[in-house]
Formats: sequence, C-alpha cells, structure tokens
Amino acid sequence: SLAHLLPRTNTIAAVARVRSVLAFATHEYFQQLGFHYLQSPLITASDTEGAGEMFRVTTLPSDVAALPKTKDGQIDFSEDFFGKAAYLTVSGQLSGEVYACALGDIYTFGPTFRAENSQTTRHLAEFHMIEPEIAFCDLDQNMDNAEGFVKFVVQRALEKCGDDLSFFNQFIDKGLLERLNKVVDEPFARVSYSEAVALLQEEIAKDPSKWQFPDVEFGTDLQTEHERWLAETKFGTATFVYDYPRDIKAFYMRDNTDGKTVAAMDLLVPGVGELIGGSQREERLDVLKAKMKDFDLQEEDYWWYLDLRKYG
Repeated sequence: SLAHLLPRTNTIAAVARVRSVLAFATHEYFQQLGFHYLQSPLITASDTEGAGEMFRVTTLPSDVAALPKTKDGQIDFSEDFFGKAAYLTVSGQLSGEVYACALGDIYTFGPTFRAENSQTTRHLAEFHMIEPEIAFCDLDQNMDNAEGFVKFVVQRALEKCGDDLSFFNQFIDKGLLERLNKVVDEPFARVSYSEAVALLQEEIAKDPSKWQFPDVEFGTDLQTEHERWLAETKFGTATFVYDYPRDIKAFYMRDNTDGKTVAAMDLLVPGVGELIGGSQREERLDVLKAKMKDFDLQEEDYWWYLDLRKYG
C-alpha cells in the first residue's frame, strides 16, 4: 500500500542504482562488439516459446455473452483490433532473427511478459530480457558470448556500485561479493545434460529423502534444486548445461545428430539457478517444418520465419 515510498528505502534505492549500471553495461558490451540494438515489438501474434503462457491483448468486450463468435462457437478474433489473436510478447527472438539475417549481429533489450502464475522469486509477469542473435554462430560460440557478457556486466557493477553491493553483502545476502568476484575471476564450468543427469542420479541415490524432486532421468526438466546443486555443490561456479532433450525445448532449436537432443544451453549460477537460456537455431527448412508440426504450430502463422531459412 506504500509502494510509492519504497524507492526511498535503502534496499530499493540500491537495487535501482545497480540496475541502472547493469542496463548501461549491457549496451556497452554489445555495442563494443559491433552488435546493432533492436527494439522488438511488444505486441505479437507469435508464441515464440510455444508454451502458451501469454497475456492476450484485445479490445473485445469483457462481457462473455457479448463476445463475437464463429460458426463453431469459438471467439471470433477477426472482429478484434488486429483482426486476429494478439498477445504481449514472451520474447523478441523471432524479430531478432529477421534483423540478424539483414544486419548481422543484433541484440534486443526490453520488456517481456509471461502469464505464469508463479509465486517464486524467480518468475515475474513482467521483466527485462536481453536477447542477442548472432549470424553464423554455433553453440560453443553462444556459450562463449554468454560467459563474456555476464563477466563484463558483473565487473562493471563491482567497479561502479561498490557501496550498494557492500550493503547487499552485509544486510541482504552474506557472501554476495565473494560470489560476484568468483564469476569474474573463474572460467565457467560446462557439462552436457546427459552428464548432469548421471551426476544427479548418483547424488540423489545417496539419500532421496533430501530432495523434493528425486526422480531424475533423461527427459526430466531440471528443477531449481537440481540446477543449484550442480552450480553450487558439484562445480562450485557458474555452470553451462548443454545439449538438452529435444522434447523439452522449443521448436527453433537445432537438432543434434543423435536425434534425441538439441543444441541448447542454460547457464546456472550459484545462489540463483538458471540465469540464461540459449540455443543454436535450426537452419534446415525441412527439419524446421517437421518440428513445427510436432509442436502443433501452424505454418501459415510462421510463413515469414520459414522464409528466413529459404533466403538465408
């Protein structure tokens, strides 16, 4: 009820100052590498993640009885503002790929929306997301770029926000400064998803009662406790997990030669869990069409995306 006064508190004021430095450092990092900044649309008809967790944008009546209907009783979105269903974006990735094919390396940095009814500290309905798109880049180069970015912005925060970070370290999160310096000074670990599952199975078998989600096998979507164990206990540093199962990742991720995994990675950070997700894109048109069918996505909704594969 006193949200308008929160910025005057030590904690929120410090958070705002650190966010300002991190935002500037984000642009600084990508600009010095020659990336172009892209402001991607916030209103879209595309579900980039394929998960359906999107906020709908509509000017149709809120009264259900007054909604226009099609012959089969469905809501008639042709009567809506855009003539079709529209949503707040979950990602600027697809627009980013369009411009990467034209300009070369680009990045987006702006608001993103997820209709996930989650009460955790790790999921927000609205947040800012950074999404680089790099032409002619494989998964190893993707991980190199992600590691370079994180180290750069953390270093900038340590240089410019010393007082605020010391405040957090003393009153909010003991050991924060040590972890941040470790991010800058040490190389990130890398482990395949299959190897990570084997490590987790071995550890969980020692005492399954310690785990909220003890059942881990190939195809399991790793939970926060799994991710944090890998980053905090097993490797003790920021850790990339790569080559995830095909069935639990998005349609646009490139299939690996084993037919079971895709060239995708997540960056897991001690004290947080997953911080970054990324992938090498599927460039083969026939494979991409087959995957869209598997994900129940209509080609007519993504005809322009398929054109990117046709024309390169």
